[in-house]
Amino acid sequence: MKKILLTLFAMYASMNIANAQTTGGFEGPNANQLAIITVQEALNLNDDAKVVLQGNIVNSLGDEKYTFKDTTGEIVVEIDDEDWLDVKVTPEKTVEIMGEVDKEANEPTKIDVDVVTIK
Repeated sequence: MKKILLTLFAMYASMNIANAQTTGGFEGPNANQLAIITVQEALNLNDDAKVVLQGNIVNSLGDEKYTFKDTTGEIVVEIDDEDWLDVKVTPEKTVEIMGEVDKEANEPTKIDVDVVTIK
């Protein structure tokens, strides 16, 4: 009797696991997705605030720092070499950058970029 119960339990458990693997999850808009903001808005945010900006990277300042520009202004962005993910950007290409506001004492606000995508 114990063998029959264990067999039935094992079959029931395996059916639930199989169902769990094929049912999937939520598909649709991300409630946590950040809205695109402007450079001017980013300059007024607190340190470490998550941001998404859309505009152009207009020049290199060296040491993984670049000037990013949109219709409201310019800000320095820091993009580590490994965060480019083989994306090739020119000043004419519109890009979307995702990252965090970086405010340090006695230095201008900049954006520490995690992801660069071409729009």
